[in-house]
Amino acid sequence: QVQLVESGGGLVQAGGSLRLSCAVSGRTFSGGKTGWFRQAPGKEREFLALIRWSGGGGVYANAVKGRFTISRDTAKNTVDLQMNSLKPEDTAVYYCAADRSSVVIMAAAAYGYWGQGTQVTVSS
Repeated sequence: QVQLVESGGGLVQAGGSLRLSCAVSGRTFSGGKTGWFRQAPGKEREFLALIRWSGGGGVYANAVKGRFTISRDTAKNTVDLQMNSLKPEDTAVYYCAADRSSVVIMAAAAYGYWGQGTQVTVSS
């Protein structure tokens, strides 16, 4: 059973940075991808970025391109999300998710495995 655990959330001032980490365990498939999503109160879950375990760079949503960077550590089985120049509108619960397929898909429904989420609050 694949399990994902997020960490690194917290309170930060606007313009600041946070680094989220997603620890992935139980992943028996060699390929696949891991993505980061967020959900603000009253809003739908939003795709942010994904990275494939087989290699290559990240794929980003336009809203975070240039501010967020996704990376993976295959030895540690972790996927991090470095978030810079944070804005109050970035406030949300942030989730990591995994999918067995390496096909680039941004829809949350395509991901079968999810973490519990970590809260990020950006104050103005």
